[in-house]
Amino acid sequence: MTKTNEIQVNLTAKDLATDQDVRWCPGCGDYSILKQLQSTLAEANIEKENTVFVSGIGCSSRFPYYMDTYGIHSIHGRATALASGLKASRPDLSVWIITGDGDSLSIGGNHLIHLLRRNFDVNILMFNNEIYGLTKGQYSPTSPKGQTTKSSPMGSLDHPFNPMALALGASATFVARSMDRDPKHMREVLKAADDHRGTSFVEIYQNCNVFNDGAFEVFTDKGSKAENVVLLEEGQPLVFGDESDKGIRFEGMKPEVVSLNDYSKDDLWIHDSKDQTKAYFLSKMFHQPGAENPMPRPFGVFFQEDRFRYEDAMNEQIERAVSLKGSGDLDKLIRGSSAWTVV
Repeated sequence: MTKTNEIQVNLTAKDLATDQDVRWCPGCGDYSILKQLQSTLAEANIEKENTVFVSGIGCSSRFPYYMDTYGIHSIHGRATALASGLKASRPDLSVWIITGDGDSLSIGGNHLIHLLRRNFDVNILMFNNEIYGLTKGQYSPTSPKGQTTKSSPMGSLDHPFNPMALALGASATFVARSMDRDPKHMREVLKAADDHRGTSFVEIYQNCNVFNDGAFEVFTDKGSKAENVVLLEEGQPLVFGDESDKGIRFEGMKPEVVSLNDYSKDDLWIHDSKDQTKAYFLSKMFHQPGAENPMPRPFGVFFQEDRFRYEDAMNEQIERAVSLKGSGDLDKLIRGSSAWTVV
């Protein structure tokens, strides 16, 4: 989809659903993500024939079968590479990459960071359930240290990846986080990602109720969410808590939780998604609930900036080369300018 639609398509979410049986475990968070994306794209007035979903391998990678658009179910970790080639050759298409924490951060990690730095105009949705679900419950690159799984019966020894910090470190131009059990928030984040011109990276906390049930319950359960989640709203102070009585203050290059009985909202950190330095600090607000001096987990758009798109620069370079050297001859290029006679 181009960012400006001239034709009114008037789709509904049902128009974007296929006739395929959705084959995820009952209760899987993927159902919610599918529904919210179908609703978001219907509201965005997409043209189905100009939209492509590309996936790798994993539970999330069934996604293209359930979207009534074009789709490619590729190989493990390589969805980003296929999507890059597709966008380079057809920059007019709206390209969505569906991946999981294992698919994108393990075998696909190298492809992911290079796509982020190149800034193709594509959308990456990384479903993070902190486990390998499709292959039955091994620890993944985002599994917490000490997590007991089928492949780490004594507890994982790996220090987990922080997807937000990794994306920012790879010079991503749009970095956001949402969760499967907050449909309204997810739709807002998906719309912002779709509107962004460049690579949008969205981490979505997705519950695997079979192999890692409740991994994010403290952030999604009504009884604990308010104390452990801070929602990022542009131009607004970072406030959280059951009574909205806590805030985050940024003092001396260090965020700290304060009581609004002692400070006013004017003293708090005001969210600015254009501020890369503060986005980094947001990505590091990753303390486990219950830890000493815990920080709430941020959800929303951490960072966004306008930077040139790779496909635009590439096509401009091609046009410049043609204007300087002509359109060229492929056969002549293959034959080369030198020949050898073997005696």
